[in-house]
Amino acid sequence: MRNIAEVMANGTKEKWDPALSRLLTSLQQAKELPSTEEELGFLSNLLQSKELHALVNVHNKIISNGASDKFFPMLSTSMHVMFDVLEVLAPKTPLSEDCKELFYLLQRPHVQGLLCAHDAIAQKDYYPHLPEIPVEVDEDEETIKIVQLVKSNEPLGATIKTDEETGKIVIARVMHGGAADRSGLIHVGDEVVEVNSINVEGKTPTDVLSILQNSEGTITFKLIPADGKGNVRESKVRVRAHFDYSAFGDPYIPCKEAGLDFVKGDVLHIVCQDDAYWWQARKEGDRNMRAGLIPSRALQERRIIHDRTQSQTESDNGLCSVSALPVLSCSQSPKSPRCASKPKTKKIMYETAENDDFDREQIATYEEVAKLYPRPGLYRPLVLIGAPGVGRNELKRRLIVTNPDKYKTPIPYTSRAMKPGEVNGKEYHFVTREKMEEDIEATRFIEFGEYKGNLYGTSSESVKALINTNHVCILSPHYQALKMLRIPTLKPYIIYIKPPPLEALKETRNALHARSTFDVNNSRGFTDEEFDDIIKAAARIEFLYGHFFDDVIVNEDLAVAFTQLVAAANRVETEPTWVPASWVQ
Repeated sequence: MRNIAEVMANGTKEKWDPALSRLLTSLQQAKELPSTEEELGFLSNLLQSKELHALVNVHNKIISNGASDKFFPMLSTSMHVMFDVLEVLAPKTPLSEDCKELFYLLQRPHVQGLLCAHDAIAQKDYYPHLPEIPVEVDEDEETIKIVQLVKSNEPLGATIKTDEETGKIVIARVMHGGAADRSGLIHVGDEVVEVNSINVEGKTPTDVLSILQNSEGTITFKLIPADGKGNVRESKVRVRAHFDYSAFGDPYIPCKEAGLDFVKGDVLHIVCQDDAYWWQARKEGDRNMRAGLIPSRALQERRIIHDRTQSQTESDNGLCSVSALPVLSCSQSPKSPRCASKPKTKKIMYETAENDDFDREQIATYEEVAKLYPRPGLYRPLVLIGAPGVGRNELKRRLIVTNPDKYKTPIPYTSRAMKPGEVNGKEYHFVTREKMEEDIEATRFIEFGEYKGNLYGTSSESVKALINTNHVCILSPHYQALKMLRIPTLKPYIIYIKPPPLEALKETRNALHARSTFDVNNSRGFTDEEFDDIIKAAARIEFLYGHFFDDVIVNEDLAVAFTQLVAAANRVETEPTWVPASWVQ
């Protein structure tokens, strides 16, 4: 074996780690070791390797720096702070070049990667997760842990159930951020033996809850630990809810106090999806760290299907009005999009009495979302959806007039002959009927229709062309066009133009002598039947497509509705908005 002095004779003595030097010296001076010469040679070579010395030096540097307050992380959530800063900067980018530069700088991948690495180190996320050392116990002896929690107005943050196999009371779930979770001592699967010295053997979960409710001060649990209690990290999934939910109105929730109420449109942070029926979630931006229970997507879909099936049965029995929206099968509706071998040309453009059984099969519960930050010069198209006659086209016209160079609407295509004074590419793109039918077959139109024997349509390429030339594309299509428009390449901002209640609709339109849009051959006011049709069509659109709306504007007063439209157009250019997660991936 080489002498340590020979190894250090190359001038690297000052870099040699003292601990390794002492270890190698001890190894050489040892008289008797229960090892072979080969094993001692391998260990000696390892202790003298450059790689090991480099690792030891790095380790010593980390230990040395970690002991200094100068290198102590001030926070472990710099990524969250960055997102908050982006939200503050977004509306100020048009006003300040410094804000714009910082706004783009914080979105660069290497900056976000640096902040992510900082948070991982600050949270000590780099430590290996080693299995626990098994404790040697007698076979007949069970490990018991005693946990004490101070009772307060805050729920304990855990639910219990009866194990189906053993009949024992066990911890069913631990709510993220709750008192039980923060203690770090209560885990899913732990068996409850005693609560405040009361044995719970043979008792039901309701009995145990009664004990807890009647307890004051400190609550003491005697638990048998579960076999595996690995810590589950919070997920980063955000979803937008497409229904209202009240925990106290839900007869099936395991614990009403642990429920989280929300309304349609709320963005929720799903922190745990381990349970097939009950997820744990917080409202986005809520400072309360304790998560609450909400129905899972699978559970909510089953509820909706059950409710619709009941509604269908009642409708078949004559218990519902004829305005119910049943789920149709192919045999009931031969014109269904699922049954047709090729697209059918609509006889009347924007016809409201369309078959929508395809859309009724879409069950809106939750949609995974992410934040989309605006980029100057790259505008999202604005899509105005609403019932015919509600005033979408007038709002669109007024918005375009405010800045014709910025706001544009695509030029439609038609198969009709060009009239005197018309210019191809100005009022319309004039093409042959064969060409339009070919493009319709190839789904190159976001919407199309037939009027007086001629085809009309809006090309998806014309929409993309406006976006690519830094214009704000304004559309007011038939609501079924949303299936073609709501895609990642377009990223539309969808605004629903909603009519006011029927009496207000009649009063406001008649006061302004509004002209009917249902009769292109005669200039006249709306009839009562047409007002009813507007309300019914609006309800239908909201039922089928309400989960697609980014904004809702009630067009009762046209001036007020236009002001809200301008504000929405400015907001989508300057503020981050929640969009389907696939749009930003």
